[in-house]
Amino acid sequence: MIGDDALAQTPSAPHEDLPADRRVPFLSATRFASVAAIGGLMFGYDISVTNRAVKALQANFHVGNAVLGFAAASALMGAAAGAVLAGRFADRMGRLAMMKLSATLFFICGLGAGLASSIWMFAIFHTVGGIGIGFGSVAAPAYIAEISPPRFRGRLGSLQQLAIVCGIFGSLALTWLPFHLAGSSSGRLWLGLAAWRWTYLSEVIPALVYFALIFTIPESPRYLVARQQISQARRVLSKLLGDRDVELTINRIADSLEQEKPPSWRDLRKPTGGLYSIVWVGLGLAIFQQFVGINVIFYYSDVLWEAVGFGERSSFTIALVTTGVNVVITLVAIALIDRVGRRPLLLAGSAGMASMLVTMTVVFTSTSVVNGRPDLDIASGVIALVAADLFVIAFGISWGPILWVLLGEMFPNRIRSAALGLASGVQWMANWTIVVTFPALRHVLGLAYGFYALCAVLSLLFVWRWVRETNGVSLEDMPDEVAPASGRPAT
Repeated sequence: MIGDDALAQTPSAPHEDLPADRRVPFLSATRFASVAAIGGLMFGYDISVTNRAVKALQANFHVGNAVLGFAAASALMGAAAGAVLAGRFADRMGRLAMMKLSATLFFICGLGAGLASSIWMFAIFHTVGGIGIGFGSVAAPAYIAEISPPRFRGRLGSLQQLAIVCGIFGSLALTWLPFHLAGSSSGRLWLGLAAWRWTYLSEVIPALVYFALIFTIPESPRYLVARQQISQARRVLSKLLGDRDVELTINRIADSLEQEKPPSWRDLRKPTGGLYSIVWVGLGLAIFQQFVGINVIFYYSDVLWEAVGFGERSSFTIALVTTGVNVVITLVAIALIDRVGRRPLLLAGSAGMASMLVTMTVVFTSTSVVNGRPDLDIASGVIALVAADLFVIAFGISWGPILWVLLGEMFPNRIRSAALGLASGVQWMANWTIVVTFPALRHVLGLAYGFYALCAVLSLLFVWRWVRETNGVSLEDMPDEVAPASGRPAT
């Protein structure tokens, strides 16, 4: 939210087209936002590791589908709890402290999950890592929104999703080595440990990198002003604004803070009762982003494609290509989000996802089931594969990055931390619901994808009616209440 008046006229062209006195501040904001977004990489890394290890977990611990789904999704339940708690702690501890705690908990998760002696010990440590991920999912978007110029806030906020998909792709590529050397995910490798255990132990590396890099970025200027650390806030703002408009920005932040009360869950409720409508919009966005089933593709892609007849090597190649495409498409989204706007991209993404999910529903519904799994012919398999990849593209250019951008910017200053924490917690719970139920649904894929398709259609109607454009709008001007959307910026 820094410098909304001072930076409102910042051009939306690439940074090399900026005047010299604006280029360095933009690059500083980009560096700060990039480090904060690494928390998303940890989540993406864990998604990919779990996807590759899910078969080995079931075989190693001899558990059924229900327990497998619970263990695989345990990090998501932890993330929900972490996000809700972070909404209360972020304003007290600071954004950087929350990120450091996030990295520490993820480090503990890597060690504990990799060395777990039972499925329940695995689930406990996976939950601990999830709490850390939840902390980061609140602290990072809030931090990025508060250090970003308004006209670049969309693309900088999208770095969170870029980090997630890079974590998925990078981990998928890296886990190929231990699985290849061991012969399978359950094969023995170094120190007598199974290959899947080494993939979890490798999570300590991004956790350590994240923890170290956090020390290279400054605290949010808004938090510093709130704690009366004016000289430090002045130094940070000079990096983000150059040498001009620093005092004006500090005064505006201070004036805004004087009008606020200490954050409380009660602030989310209207004086007449019930949540503010903007909070409901945030919750709706969080639920729909997960109920379209995107993380089924990422958590269970190996299992999914093997279930429809592809071999283990082919399933891995499909997963690698799918995640690689998602990285590229997220880069496209970053280039478009501040030019096209949030709402048009969400509408286009919902339409694209719905059409592809309907296609997959038709394919799996019309396919016979043999020995508990769909028996796809070559043509049907290709159609399902192409539809799945196009679904990922539609999600990656819209709902993937835009949710985190909107949650970081759409709420008024006085309720941002609490509302962001609540919405993030709901997003993780929705994620958990989809992931934990899929193992039982993988033998009735037509029903599963029919439900995801319905949610995609409903997401389009929801955005059309209730989501308002926030592109270029000052964080100071975000409303408590929203009327049915017209496509115009909120005022």
